[in-house]
Amino acid sequence: MIHQFKNNGFAFVVDTASGAVHSVDDVAYDVIALYGDHDEDGIVRQITEKYGIDGDEVKECLADVRELVDRGLLFSEDEFRDLPPKNGKSTVKALCLHVAHTCNLNCEYCFASQGKYNKSASRGKPALMSFEVGRQAIDFLIENSPGRRNLEVDFFGGEPLMNWEVVKEIVAYARSVEKEAGKNFRFTLTTNGVLLDDEVTDFLNREMHNVVLSLDGRREVHDRFRKTYAGEGSYDTVVPKFQRFVGRRGGRGYYVRGTFTHLNTDFLEDIKHMASLGFRELSMEPVVCAPGDPYALTEEDLPVLFEQYDALAAEMLRREREGDPITFYHYMLDLAEGPCIYKRIAGCGSGFEYMAVTPWGELFPCHQFVNDPSYSLGNVWDGVTNPELTEKFRASNVYSHPECENCWAKFYCSGGCAANSYHATGSIDGVYEYGCRLFRHRMECAIMLNAARAEAPAEAAAEAAEEKE
Repeated sequence: MIHQFKNNGFAFVVDTASGAVHSVDDVAYDVIALYGDHDEDGIVRQITEKYGIDGDEVKECLADVRELVDRGLLFSEDEFRDLPPKNGKSTVKALCLHVAHTCNLNCEYCFASQGKYNKSASRGKPALMSFEVGRQAIDFLIENSPGRRNLEVDFFGGEPLMNWEVVKEIVAYARSVEKEAGKNFRFTLTTNGVLLDDEVTDFLNREMHNVVLSLDGRREVHDRFRKTYAGEGSYDTVVPKFQRFVGRRGGRGYYVRGTFTHLNTDFLEDIKHMASLGFRELSMEPVVCAPGDPYALTEEDLPVLFEQYDALAAEMLRREREGDPITFYHYMLDLAEGPCIYKRIAGCGSGFEYMAVTPWGELFPCHQFVNDPSYSLGNVWDGVTNPELTEKFRASNVYSHPECENCWAKFYCSGGCAANSYHATGSIDGVYEYGCRLFRHRMECAIMLNAARAEAPAEAAAEAAEEKE
């Protein structure tokens, strides 16, 4: 299977199974499109008539295409469907600790119901994780990660800084046992910034591998949803704190993460605004909400969103040429040394390698399943007591989604987000088609950026040679 597309003046052919990406000229682009369905004479005739070039040039191009086919870099066969499992035992590598099921903001679009995760009457209440639960979660992770040294722990909420003393205690405990256990903990934390003071900043910069800062962009966009319980916007409170935090952190190991909705489909303006504030590591996510919500993305929004992604890629190239680059999370793509094939097939590992822990120690596949009784995996004391569910998540991959069969991007998304599939279709093996369409377009932009960056040194060298002449 191949996928052909053009973006920002570049033409590409992606070979799905091998992962090979070819940046080609218009002639090669059309030759490949005809290859397989036409004989050589037919291809030569059509291409020479369209471009007015010599038939021998077309034949040379055809020879190059055949070589790529022979090398397994074009029209290659998918050899991964029957790949044996990486291992026969669950190895947990990461936990998302819900240290606070409460929040000091009242964001209307919050998928977690303002941090309380009220998906069930019994658990939809504010709650803070105790140190005892957090310590047991660390012990659970150590015990259930045989053979793995690097472990990840995410502090999440609600707003995790509302349980700040316990966050510090959990980190201190993990540091006290990691050497003896032969582990190395990498911590991350997501915050809305309201409680981000000097003490918190110094601790996070010392202990956290990455910190996610929630900011939706322009003041009017951010304050539309991210309000206090008194109904006041939080932009003026958090932006100075974020700027001070990033400055003291040295501009590394963080992301400013925003959410765009139907009400700000021009999200590129929000990204530009965040860059104008001095932030360079950026992410902007589509809202997750019920289709009937007034801020839900619509079918009519898609062409606008595609244009925004294209314009963002062009803006990033411009900034790179001018020496003021920004990073956009969804355009981070390593075409040379990307993830292993197991990662490309199975994705994030939610439910078997990655789990969320509630304030009372219950285990769920990820933060988007928390408080859904049908997706309870067990708890940090007894471990996984619902192994059938764990195996269900382990078996969910690109091959368990029938709709992924003929998707060119399936090894980039690994079958997509299980939670998004579940909320959209009622099954973790379903497909959230709207999200798929956004993802595929983002991948096209990411591929274009990689190609443009690869060609930039060659162009610079050619320009320098011309100047010397």
